[in-house]
Amino acid sequence: MAAGFLVTLYEYSPLFYISVVSLCFVITAAMVLGWCGFDVPVILRNSEETESIVSTPERQMVQVTNPFTLVLGSGPACVTGGVSVRPCCLEPCVLSCFWGCEVIALQRALQAHQHGLRLHTPEHFQEALHLQYQYYQRFHISVENREEYRTQIPSDQGITDFGPLPREHYPLVAVLTVADAGARHTYNIVASVTVIHVPDDKYDLSARVLFQYLLTSQGNMYELKTYMLNCC
Repeated sequence: MAAGFLVTLYEYSPLFYISVVSLCFVITAAMVLGWCGFDVPVILRNSEETESIVSTPERQMVQVTNPFTLVLGSGPACVTGGVSVRPCCLEPCVLSCFWGCEVIALQRALQAHQHGLRLHTPEHFQEALHLQYQYYQRFHISVENREEYRTQIPSDQGITDFGPLPREHYPLVAVLTVADAGARHTYNIVASVTVIHVPDDKYDLSARVLFQYLLTSQGNMYELKTYMLNCC
């Protein structure tokens, strides 16, 4: 599964693939060096130096409530016919669907969130993406509502595919944000970003979730474990 995911990632964007692999290498190297230590091995230290070593304090796990869930819905999926998604939220939310979002534009928007620009409303995402997408659709989601929503590019747009591989555009980026401004301060997680592949004439890989990110009010970003979901 991991190999297939990496192949899919490379086909979509070699630059993003290289960035992810490099980041994983840096994190792994940091963990190994942190575990081994940069100092002289303990076996070469005298007893006094050994006693002076201060153990690293343990970091406590903190439970955080995630108010957003988004999965692929049922039914066929294609660029010309649309795709169904099923959100589930603990608060009234807004589902923003960005069709044909530029890969680089999304990367820059996520980086902007980490560097001070907090993305917690649909308008913030539109501004951070600099309108580098081909179609935008918005849905208002109530707490009690568990139905599927079908998002689709209007036929008069004339969009049937997003070009050959490697691609510069993601087919669909779905963003969930809390609708009520007063409720946004209740949760540490302020937005959920889901990148979805939708098959088209140039690339008929079945519909699936490519990436899912959670954005926090402190400017952090966490990637959820990627899972593959085929449309029924």
